Amino acid sequence: MSNENIIREIDEELRSDRARNLWRRFGPYVIGAAVAIVLIVAVKEGWDWWQNSNSAQSSDQFYAALQLADGTDAEAAKKALDEVIAANHGGYPVLARFREAALLAKDGKTAEAVAAYDALAAGQPNKYLRELALVLAANLLVDGGDVAQVEQRVGGLVGSASPMRNAAREALGLTKYKAGDLAGARQSFEDAANDPQASQELRSRLTVYLAQLVAEGVAPPVAEAAATETPVVVDPATAAPAATSVGDGPALDTAPAPEAAPAMEAPAMQAAPAMEAVPPASTDAPASTDAPASTEAPAAPAN
Repeated sequence: MSNENIIREIDEELRSDRARNLWRRFGPYVIGAAVAIVLIVAVKEGWDWWQNSNSAQSSDQFYAALQLADGTDAEAAKKALDEVIAANHGGYPVLARFREAALLAKDGKTAEAVAAYDALAAGQPNKYLRELALVLAANLLVDGGDVAQVEQRVGGLVGSASPMRNAAREALGLTKYKAGDLAGARQSFEDAANDPQASQELRSRLTVYLAQLVAEGVAPPVAEAAATETPVVVDPATAAPAATSVGDGPALDTAPAPEAAPAMEAPAMQAAPAMEAVPPASTDAPASTDAPASTEAPAAPAN
């Protein structure tokens, strides 16, 4: 056996011993980590399955509750919705609470429905669902004409970028209208109508509202602007001539305004020459020969 083979075998033995030592030291940790990963994956899959199963069950319960709510058995519908809320799976409990508040409003229990929506808004972390609850509560308060209560709920939405801002403006405008504040109602309706994000259905309603306000004597904004706008005086001498067209012929320019004639400078009047003194009476000029006296006509000869 050559020296090289002996050295190679010794190196292999050293590497094997080193690997065995490493495994003895870290092998249990590696096995434990692998087992932990498997257990974590199994638990997660089991949890997801359980959640999906419960969510599917809550979905079926919620659908059944909606069918009862659409019917005439309000008590059975409320009981079914309470079961969905108690199960507390997924987002169905929140939907069930919204539906319960709507049932209260349908039964004429406005105060209880408003309280239910307020409770939803107070405990709802989702911004959009919270704003929806506030707008629904404000809509129920429209008939009461209490502007302060409506502003308390949706006053912060009318000037924001919230998707519910136009619904808030409509509710606030209707409340002001019922309370007799016609100018404030018109302002709320115009703000919603001028919003480029307003839906066509909302614009149709706003058109009816504004027409009713005009019929009741609230001046439209155009009339107010015309009344307060300072009239512009146009100088006819400098106004551009308007072009008119006759039939399909070329446009005929109206006669331009006559230009003002240049001011004529009056020539300076020369001083009249001094009048010479009247010369003394001329020497006796020969008296003009008097015209000879007309000879009397000869007497007519006597017969």
